[in-house]
Amino acid sequence: MKISGKVPQKVEDKIAVFEDKKIRRIFHQGEWYFSIIDIVEVLSESPNPRRYWSDLKIQLTDKEGFNQLYGKIVQLKLASSDGKKYATDTANTETIFRILQSVPSPKAEPFKRWLAQVGYERIQEIEDPELATKRTREIYKAKGYSEEWIEKRMRGIAIREELTDEWDKRGIKLQREYAILTSEISRATFGMTPSEYKEHKGLERENLRDHMTDLELIFSMLGEASTKEIAVNRDARGFDENKSAAKIGGKIAGDARLQLEKESGKPVISKQNHLGRLISRPEEEKE
Repeated sequence: MKISGKVPQKVEDKIAVFEDKKIRRIFHQGEWYFSIIDIVEVLSESPNPRRYWSDLKIQLTDKEGFNQLYGKIVQLKLASSDGKKYATDTANTETIFRILQSVPSPKAEPFKRWLAQVGYERIQEIEDPELATKRTREIYKAKGYSEEWIEKRMRGIAIREELTDEWDKRGIKLQREYAILTSEISRATFGMTPSEYKEHKGLERENLRDHMTDLELIFSMLGEASTKEIAVNRDARGFDENKSAAKIGGKIAGDARLQLEKESGKPVISKQNHLGRLISRPEEEKE
């Protein structure tokens, strides 16, 4: 299911969910590519999905003439549970449909419908980008987040995209460089890297910002917005100059956080996350 017309230049790396199971996917050359291992794990319920997929590949090649389709499997880097990215067997929707025919599972048919819907939604979002924003809002609302929190989260997403777009223009291309710059901003803003912050909140694979309080989101936005302004005004080029801008931008947010904590007598950094209890409105807490 390829998409014609203009598509985003940045490669998107996102998680989709089928029956509460995470399916890693990446937007590559105008269409979604899905992690075959994740799909095999969901459908086969095998305790060793990698071995299952390895055996299935041999079966498909030897018995069912899979060589032509096998050439359509692409190894793309996807995030693993340790936060790092590794080359992973992926395939587009058409190839996944072919593989599904060889996986005996009662979930195969509902998975096909889900797969078709995921691809269709992506086409809609490219034709009308506002749909992506609307769907994201609806997902957060369904999870019980307040309208006020959702508004901040959506603004934070926009600011983050503006910053990464600016980094891309200024010569930041490697995923590792993006991660380092992000860590510099976080360390200067909160005194912790994102991985340390996730540990502080008791998170594992979850998105850190989805577990931040309103104030944590605000200071995250301030750090990244400040970094972008400094990078633009200084015309920062390459990794070293943008790293310097990230440290300064983060420090601006960090200094503001410390000043607020001093005046309010309350810490901004919280261990609170959405796994145990949703961050609720004040009036909800009183009930």
